[in-house]
Amino acid sequence: MALSGWFKLDSVPSNFLSMKIALRLLTGEFIVGVVGYMIIEDYGFFSALYMVVITISTVGFNEVSPLGEAGRIFTSILILCNIGIFAYSLAVFSYFIIEGEIFKNMYANRIKKRIDDLEGHIILCGYGKYGKEITNNLMLHQTSFVVLENSPEKIDIIKQSKQDLLFLEGDATKDELLYKAGIERARGLITALGDDSDNLFVVFSARQLNARLIIISRAIQERSQPKIIKAGANHVVMPENIGGFYMATLVNKPGAVEFFSFITNEYHSDIGFEELGYENLPVEYRGKPISALHLRQQTGANIIGYRDKFGKYIVNPSPDTILERGAKFIVLGSEDQLTKLLQICKMNKA
Repeated sequence: MALSGWFKLDSVPSNFLSMKIALRLLTGEFIVGVVGYMIIEDYGFFSALYMVVITISTVGFNEVSPLGEAGRIFTSILILCNIGIFAYSLAVFSYFIIEGEIFKNMYANRIKKRIDDLEGHIILCGYGKYGKEITNNLMLHQTSFVVLENSPEKIDIIKQSKQDLLFLEGDATKDELLYKAGIERARGLITALGDDSDNLFVVFSARQLNARLIIISRAIQERSQPKIIKAGANHVVMPENIGGFYMATLVNKPGAVEFFSFITNEYHSDIGFEELGYENLPVEYRGKPISALHLRQQTGANIIGYRDKFGKYIVNPSPDTILERGAKFIVLGSEDQLTKLLQICKMNKA
């Protein structure tokens, strides 16, 4: 019969079985035994230690010297106490080895270390049907992220996934979990929970913890949108509305929708978008019009949009348009062209 059957580990609360407690009990038993023999029998340290070892291990060797009556009583008490300590330690050993807790802890520690090393990552709250799609796209764009999920069933799905996902199990509405996910170092947060009130709470908490965070929230009810925006979200998305718009547009403008899907990598193209802010521009290009940037000549990428500091968009801005503080250029290009663009900006800034 397995050890777990003897101890019925499945009926024992896991927080009752502690490796630290077991080690403290064994250490305390050794200390009490050594000190006791040194005082009662006037043994030296090593003789007292030897007596403790042969007593608690029940190997049956002879004593260092014949024990007096007080020594025998002390030895009897030590043996009786050791029965309980040994049983508890064996139960802990069985739980952590046979039940796999040691390997679970090793895996959890490895995940924690990888999360602690992240910088400028995305925190994704919720691994439902939308959360799975978000993870696929984030991995497609090689964006580092952490998934926060409270459902044990969905955590098991994440563990069994072929994708190497970083995750934390727990309630995303709690600040403690957001801190564990490295929210102070994160670049953005996406909350795709199935309840608007939970999304609202996550947005509010995240905004308080990181004022610079880009926060995107899912909403189910239309009336929730303004509330989530007020709580601190940069964008609120209603997937059902977008899906309806997408399907309706496919009827009237299928070519346009298919082209948009193509350039947004839905069909694994190498074409994509990049946002170029004022702070991204080399110092010598700031305050100059598009015509003076020569982005197309240097990289092959094209500026197709301009977003001013108030959020208003201009499609195909004129060559005289100047990028101001708080505004952004929307650049379209291939993966190589956009990579070259970012490299040029980094080199010039350095």
